[in-house]
Amino acid sequence: MSPAYFLTGTDTEIGKTFITCALLHRARRNGLRAAGLKPVAAGTDASGLNEDVENIRAASSIDLPRHLINPYCFAPAIAPHIAAAEAGVTIDLAPIRAACETARQQADLVIVEGVGGFCVPLGENQGSDDLAVTLGLPVILVVGMRLGCISHALLTAEAIAARGLPLAGWVANRIDPAMSRFEENLATLQSRLAAPLLGVVPHAPAGGASGAADFLRLPGA
Repeated sequence: MSPAYFLTGTDTEIGKTFITCALLHRARRNGLRAAGLKPVAAGTDASGLNEDVENIRAASSIDLPRHLINPYCFAPAIAPHIAAAEAGVTIDLAPIRAACETARQQADLVIVEGVGGFCVPLGENQGSDDLAVTLGLPVILVVGMRLGCISHALLTAEAIAARGLPLAGWVANRIDPAMSRFEENLATLQSRLAAPLLGVVPHAPAGGASGAADFLRLPGA
């Protein structure tokens, strides 16, 4: 079965989908058939589509059915466990695992994007961290480079390790172009995160996610 990674972030709104798409573009340039999954999404447009899911579909090099890419999609842009409860839906991790296995049979590389931060609840007794454990995949951590990111990154890395999952690498995504002492913060993260830095993505790179791929490498590359 082809390699796959679970991609998570230090928080919400730190560019997880952007980096997921950039890594998919990087894989395509490396000659790989790459597919991205977004198992749980919240927030849809008038057509019932989620922007993150559509961006991931566009960046993937194989055309998987939408129900495999995104088994659970909720209309309101709110915390997924609240959206699921309001919709009377229980998020079952088994179909997500099956979708991931199917994707890995068809693609050379699969990236599964989580929702929010690593421990965001998905229901009464489970969260995004449980999904990562169920999938059993190495983790890629996206660090939104802004004030406070060091603690968020280190705590997330601890949570990943506590669940027995390897941290395959991390990405420094410069979401705050005015961040003070950026280089010093980056150096601190490099010295304290026991995983390779897969790239430093500048703020709003030319070419969007495709352009951001120029600043990234895949785990193990």
